[in-house]
Amino acid sequence: MGLKLGIDTGGTYTDAVLVDAEQNIIAASKCLTTRHDLTLGISDALAELPSKKLLDVVLVALSTTLSTNSVVEGRGAPVGVLLPGYHQQQVEKSGLLDIFDPDMVVTLDGGHDAIGAETTPLDTAGAARAIRKLAMKVSAFAVSSMFGVRNPAHEICIRDLVNDLCSKPVTCGHELATNLDAPRRALTVALNARMVPIIHELIMAVQKIMQDREIQAPLMMVKGNGSLINTRTAMEQPVGTVLSGPAASVVGASALSGAVNAIIADMGGTTTDIAVISDGQPELGFDGVRIGEWKPMVEAVRVISIGLGGDSEVRFSGSAGLEIGPRRVVPLSLLAYQYPEVTRALGKQLSQAPDRRDNRFALRLEHNEVLLSACSESELRAWDLMGEHPIELNDIVETDRNVARAIGHLQRQGLVIYSGFTPSDAAHVLGLSPHWNTEAAELAALLWARQMRHIYGLGRWQKGDAITPSRHVYERVNQRISRALIEAGLHQHRKLDRVKSKSLTGLLAELIFESSDAPGKLLDSGSLFHLHFAADYPVVAVGAPAATFFPDAAQQLGVKLSIPNRAEVANAYGAVLGSVVQRAHITVTQPMYGQFVLHSDRKPMHFSKLREAISTAQTIATDKARTMARAAGATDVGIRLSSNDKHVEHDLDGELFLETRITATATGRPGIRQASTQDDHEG
Repeated sequence: MGLKLGIDTGGTYTDAVLVDAEQNIIAASKCLTTRHDLTLGISDALAELPSKKLLDVVLVALSTTLSTNSVVEGRGAPVGVLLPGYHQQQVEKSGLLDIFDPDMVVTLDGGHDAIGAETTPLDTAGAARAIRKLAMKVSAFAVSSMFGVRNPAHEICIRDLVNDLCSKPVTCGHELATNLDAPRRALTVALNARMVPIIHELIMAVQKIMQDREIQAPLMMVKGNGSLINTRTAMEQPVGTVLSGPAASVVGASALSGAVNAIIADMGGTTTDIAVISDGQPELGFDGVRIGEWKPMVEAVRVISIGLGGDSEVRFSGSAGLEIGPRRVVPLSLLAYQYPEVTRALGKQLSQAPDRRDNRFALRLEHNEVLLSACSESELRAWDLMGEHPIELNDIVETDRNVARAIGHLQRQGLVIYSGFTPSDAAHVLGLSPHWNTEAAELAALLWARQMRHIYGLGRWQKGDAITPSRHVYERVNQRISRALIEAGLHQHRKLDRVKSKSLTGLLAELIFESSDAPGKLLDSGSLFHLHFAADYPVVAVGAPAATFFPDAAQQLGVKLSIPNRAEVANAYGAVLGSVVQRAHITVTQPMYGQFVLHSDRKPMHFSKLREAISTAQTIATDKARTMARAAGATDVGIRLSSNDKHVEHDLDGELFLETRITATATGRPGIRQASTQDDHEG
């Protein structure tokens, strides 16, 4: 049957597993991710697997949290967003201006109405001018037209213009979403375009390593719903992979733990991702899921993803006091592990007066040709200086302020990352995590505590005490984890909106933390209410920091905790367990009594009989889903049809049909190569 190779590339670690036909892990590895050159970290991970076994691999499946992290942290490549028919209020509501330069977001005349009829002709001349102006400044284009899901003609026209005028990739809103809600659809397509370079770089890195190691097998990628797609589909629609890592971890954690009902919690370097499984299945979100502050229109495992991980920056944040995340920094314990000279530099900082730049080093994060091509001379000089080792910010500010300012600009663009004090450093100080450089972690804790005391007036820790402030950080992380678990429970039945659930989460968490005598009881024995959290749902924790941070959080909540064997590589294991699933949605509406309109990725089709419209919709959806599944790499494709009807009660006419949404779900096995025999190996 051959072996399957699962690879997961996260912000901190890259994991790899070899899985046999009975779904047993026969080998696993975990190495540091090298963001500036992903091939290095992936190659290191595969080098720790038995090389002869790699020749027996018949399928490679890839998951990643890089795209999730980019959304949570607000990072990504520059994108040109073209919006025919949108007005300024919709642009502001979408949140696009919070993550993109306003000059990159262009509204144009154009658009259709809810029936699919053109309301305003498309300003093709204006679109061409915008494309030419932005072509050298962006990595990709995103196009979303008003009511583009009811008639995609204007989106298709602009897509053709982009292809004619430049070589940059372009994505249209109707290719990713079929629901109404123009602002969210614009955000979704823009995030998709922003992720194209990230996913492209990752796939190219894996393909190069497969070629170098003579692994002749199909390469598939995990989508946010846990299913698999081939690399061509992933590069065209990378937003579908935005919860790739969390989805793979849910699948992997479920299989490793054997749990039927559980709260799955995956803690990595940048995020903590939480999902609930019932009867062995995770709930899928078809209307979008929340990732940090955003809710793009992607079908995915219903996950709450918060910016809290082992590498989250611990910082002062005004009235909030101590804040952990969402920005990821390089832990000082890790930086000194990689560059021993950092420890000496930290000791020197401690011998000097407190400074806001203590603990701050800058190093390259990732290589983006578009961004680098627009860099100034001083920015390129700063980039070159970071080629061999990290730069201490205190030193560079004193010696060359132009380079120091350039480093700050590179960091804001996502090309450079800073170091800082993190939960991982606190865990090293407390003796809970011995992986990296404990001496550097202790120095970083002393520097951070001194910063908080003398510069921000936070904390009363004694001079020379690294343990107490580290314990404080550790406890704050446990509180954040507990709150996230409670919020995931409140969202399980989707009875509360986000604002209400956050308020209730805060109240319940406060009651829990005050109820130390009886962990797990939300109210103590003197109250009229006696409530328990997750009585029948254990927490299954996976990810590298899980064993460090979850035991105390689970004890505080009074819930059972399971950290299964191989929990640290659950993502890579889950990657190889999926099948190919593709869905096609076709909508039929009744804008006027007795007139039915079918909306797909073509021009609207008009019918006088509902039965005929639905039959045609089923045929189109079936053909489209089957084509999508095969294009995504599926074999033995099966189709299942479903529908979601909307009706209203009319005083005179009774029940009236409004619309129906026909969904064709195509499922198939990922194609694999024929496993080689021993004779084949020998020539």
